[in-house]
Amino acid sequence: MLKQVQFVISLIFFTSFLNGQISNNCTTAIPICKNTPINGGVNGFGIDDFNGELNSGCLEQSTANSIESNSAWYTFRAGASGQLGFNIGHDSIEDWDFALYLVDDCSNLGEPIRCNFFDNSNQNKYIGVGLDPISNTKTLQYEDWLDVSAGENYYLLINNFSNSNTGFFIQFTGEIFTTNPNNALDCSIISNLLGAPIAACENETTILDATTANAISYTWFSDTGNGFQQILGETNSTLMVNTEALYRVEVIVNASETIISDVQVAFSQTPVAQPITNDVFCVNADLPYDLEQKDIEALGSLDADFFVVTYYNSLADAQLGVNELPKLYTSEIIGNQTIYVRVNALENLNCFDASQSFILEGIALPELEANEEVFICDDGFVTIGENIANTKYEYLWNTGETTPSITVSSSGMFMLTVTNLLGKGSCTSSRTFQVVTSTSPEITSIEIEDFSFRNIVTIRTEVIGDFEYRIDEGNYQSEPIFTDVLPGNHTVFIRDINGCGIVSEEIAVIGYLAFFSPNGDGVGDTWFIEGLENLNNPEVSIYTSQGKLIKQLNINNQSWNGTFLGKPMPETDYWFKLSYLDNNGIRMEDKFIQNHFSLLR
Repeated sequence: MLKQVQFVISLIFFTSFLNGQISNNCTTAIPICKNTPINGGVNGFGIDDFNGELNSGCLEQSTANSIESNSAWYTFRAGASGQLGFNIGHDSIEDWDFALYLVDDCSNLGEPIRCNFFDNSNQNKYIGVGLDPISNTKTLQYEDWLDVSAGENYYLLINNFSNSNTGFFIQFTGEIFTTNPNNALDCSIISNLLGAPIAACENETTILDATTANAISYTWFSDTGNGFQQILGETNSTLMVNTEALYRVEVIVNASETIISDVQVAFSQTPVAQPITNDVFCVNADLPYDLEQKDIEALGSLDADFFVVTYYNSLADAQLGVNELPKLYTSEIIGNQTIYVRVNALENLNCFDASQSFILEGIALPELEANEEVFICDDGFVTIGENIANTKYEYLWNTGETTPSITVSSSGMFMLTVTNLLGKGSCTSSRTFQVVTSTSPEITSIEIEDFSFRNIVTIRTEVIGDFEYRIDEGNYQSEPIFTDVLPGNHTVFIRDINGCGIVSEEIAVIGYLAFFSPNGDGVGDTWFIEGLENLNNPEVSIYTSQGKLIKQLNINNQSWNGTFLGKPMPETDYWFKLSYLDNNGIRMEDKFIQNHFSLLR
């Protein structure tokens, strides 16, 4: 993320008395160089820098009929080329706006190149250009990075529509401060003898240097809110300060020349990071480790509104504030790694403590097979779960059982949760088994459409299930219909595709006349079964409707002429049964061919 290359040139937090270098006019804009001006709250505006215009970019007129309302103007010049941004920090309950102009002077501002007028209903702490320093990706109060070139002049208007404001501070950021740390901004625009306002950290000593050629004397003053008071005994060209104030020096060069120069100096609190407990996380888990949960430990009693915690893989990175780890941290390291912690004062990122670290132990996430659907047969059982137990893992089923695998005899959803014991209960994987009962197949009936050019066999079942079908040694198929079946005896099969059984039946494919007419005209004078010769030792028994056996046919006597004991039988329906020897020599009665035919006179 780009935040890792941010370099703060300076920032100073709200100071109620340091208002000496505030300008609400563009023509007297405060120049910015190595340090950023302090603003202790803005009040009103000077001349109308927009000459009565209704708007400028996103900015609109206030109730005072001016675009400016409690405004502050600053100017800076790019000393190098690169990516530049800035953060304007303020109280989260206040609403600030800004507009940035790329112009050489204030006489013709034109349209701003960056502008933000969104209200602060979400109570954000920052507005600016680039990236929010506390990684608030949902903010609407940030504009795109600037690509600046050396020598370009910029004017920045910071505005507030409320008369109740506590002020702001500015952080300059971007890659340009990594590539050009010493000349990202051009300091030649600062003509003040003591230079630009100074931002420092508490317990630091800042040296103010007023050295002037041919100077006769130096007199130093400080203003801590009650006007300038002389600092007795300080008459050197330099002054060491460690107290926040507005400082002034009077340099007498000769009887006719005296130089007076003022500079603001502010000190930010240097935080002290607190010890952080070690922790564990799951490597390769769907959820990353949330480093932000450690913020509260690192901050201790520090206010999270004014201090920020960041994390790094090395002490050097933590001390430099570069290569920051994302708060939602992912890692493939199994075992211990050291996470280094940096606590910054938000008002001055140069005020930090990087003395703390903690051990983050990466625990392997239990590797389980994918979820699956498992079938059990009627009145059966199945074993589900993990085949090999790991002594480092804890197993828990939604049934309450604690073994790697269980045996079930009913359908339902069974979930196994496996926990890596080294992960203190936080490193778990789950696997789901959907157990489905599968029904054993049954053959209800077989329809044989024979005595035709294309014999058709259809296998019927009333059982609901996932079945497939086969005839003889052919392949199984999903449809129960077989065409072009040769006459003869065959075996048909139904099997459950989930392994819950196979059933088979022996059938004979033959053909017979639905009626015959033994009247001596040479057409249909006898009744017979087509393909009887393809069966092994077949026998056909013909009965009256009352069940009286009147004729038996076999391989040597394959037709009936409609008589019994030499006498013609009456015109009516007659019934028959077919039997034959199977491949094992056992006589089979084909239960699927027990039909009737008609005798017509």
